[in-house]
Amino acid sequence: MERRKGQQISSFLFLVFAFTFACTGTKENKEKQEEAEIIPHYIERGSITAITDYNSTNYFVYRGEPMGYQYELLNLLAEHLGLNLDVIVNNDLDESFDCLINGSCDLLAKNVTVTRERSHLVDFTVPHSQTRQVLIQRKPDNWQHMTGRELDLHLIRNPLELGGKTVHVQRNSAYAARLRNLMEEIGDTIIIVEVGNVAENLITMVAEGEISYTVSDEHIARVNNTYFDNIDIGTAISFPQNLAWAVRKGDTHLRDSIDKFLSNFKSTVEYRLLYAKYFLNQRSAWMVQSDFYVLTSGRISPYDDLIKKYSEEIGWDWRLLASMIYQESNFRHDVESWAGAGGLMQLMPGTARQFGVSDIANPEENIRAGVRYIKWLDEILSERIPVMEERIKFILASYNVGLGHVLDARALARKYDRDPDRWTDNVDYFILNKSDPEYFLDPVVRHGYARGQEPYSYVGEILNRYEHYKNIITH
Repeated sequence: MERRKGQQISSFLFLVFAFTFACTGTKENKEKQEEAEIIPHYIERGSITAITDYNSTNYFVYRGEPMGYQYELLNLLAEHLGLNLDVIVNNDLDESFDCLINGSCDLLAKNVTVTRERSHLVDFTVPHSQTRQVLIQRKPDNWQHMTGRELDLHLIRNPLELGGKTVHVQRNSAYAARLRNLMEEIGDTIIIVEVGNVAENLITMVAEGEISYTVSDEHIARVNNTYFDNIDIGTAISFPQNLAWAVRKGDTHLRDSIDKFLSNFKSTVEYRLLYAKYFLNQRSAWMVQSDFYVLTSGRISPYDDLIKKYSEEIGWDWRLLASMIYQESNFRHDVESWAGAGGLMQLMPGTARQFGVSDIANPEENIRAGVRYIKWLDEILSERIPVMEERIKFILASYNVGLGHVLDARALARKYDRDPDRWTDNVDYFILNKSDPEYFLDPVVRHGYARGQEPYSYVGEILNRYEHYKNIITH
């Protein structure tokens, strides 16, 4: 009797466990299915296009690498959705709204203040952060010797005092809109001068005495205040405001998916670290003053002049060659790989000798020889791949893995009815799979096994970084 009772209990527990497991599995499968169905258009396309602005916190290039609060947040979103991320840059807020509304981009990813008027035009996501707008003004010359009360006497502390004052702000920005509303609130005229400069440039102009006042978000002002101690950011001209992203009106699938991601992510330690990295960290101010911070220096690397000079020999955009050099060496002229490749363009000793390098660590010798190697590859491939835009991808892959393996991948593409003259979704598939015996043992393959993931990623990462360089460096 006891034994039968035990068996009954065991059977019951087994059924409970099985039912629970089935329900859990069903729930997990259902969530995955919902995630796949939530944005079918974007999943079919495989990518999402976001428009953002470049400044010292949202999106910039430092030491050759794209960075920024919005940029990192967007990458995390794209990874969560299983999509590729395409970034468009525009600092004009009106043009950015137009980009979203007319379908040229899918997501407006900026510090956009949520207002009732804008909610008629777009659908806002849940806020990604909060801020308020503050007045940027210069302290008097002897401010170091003043008490706080004495300093306040020389500064605007009440927005009513802005009547009759001239304030420079970024054109078509939330700051200009806020000042226009403020004029109505105080019943006086504020002379608003809208210019093309980004907020950080205007803050610099205040600090250097070129203009009297500007406006920015408080977290951007704090970052700038760490390296301009002669500016004051203590006067708020708005209440705390929600900052959010925006999607096209009615694109509820995308909005709901983003809301789910942001709501979960904002409760994590990772989010707090990301926010602190760009808005609370003293290092962010140090980066902005660096010679390698593109927005202030206008330079990608210490070798820009050499890169520009030698890129002309192969007819490449110098920013593309810069992206390739970053991929090879992170702009370190003295680095050597485990295989013995050295210098900015990571030349193997034999290649260096072939193209006349006596000192592989010498930046100019290394770049000159690397470019000559690229030119040699171009001459061989130009007969096979006439379209320059496509040929560049084959040159990059050949530089990384060797010309023979790329020619093998073209042969495989031809055999399997893919286009041997196109890289994406054609030849790149076979270079990626050249570690598979089904392909590297194929009779059309002459150069055997290759670890294809490396050249596959190499081409994609260089071209992706090149797009970021073009976004920030316009010439």
